[in-house]
Amino acid sequence: MKTKLLGLALLGLATVNLTGCVINVGDGEYDHSSQNWEKKQKLNKYHISLLKLGMSKKAVMDLMGQPDINEAYLTEKKGDQPGSEVQVLFYRTKHNHSDSKTTKDECTPLVIRDGKLVGWGDNAYRFAKF
Repeated sequence: MKTKLLGLALLGLATVNLTGCVINVGDGEYDHSSQNWEKKQKLNKYHISLLKLGMSKKAVMDLMGQPDINEAYLTEKKGDQPGSEVQVLFYRTKHNHSDSKTTKDECTPLVIRDGKLVGWGDNAYRFAKF
């Protein structure tokens, strides 16, 4: 009987001690402070200044990192020519909205056609669909 009471008492103490215990995983990973997005924008602008037409998709991703937004599509075949694989990677470069979300109008698009960088910026994105 004493053993059971002692076990229940220890269990009760353990429960009280563990209440409110919090585990913090990934400290700072989702920092939405202005300093974080400002740094990211500045770094993205710098990396974009280093881009060269014809770079491979891998070289672009190695330089730029993961995009904020990613689109991909296939163009239509034209006669005997197969369609092209087009991927548009959007990287945040400007601040338009204070809503903690990144939208296309806050990004610079990088256009990759058939695995090679063919342009960046709004004009490249507009013409990529043709």
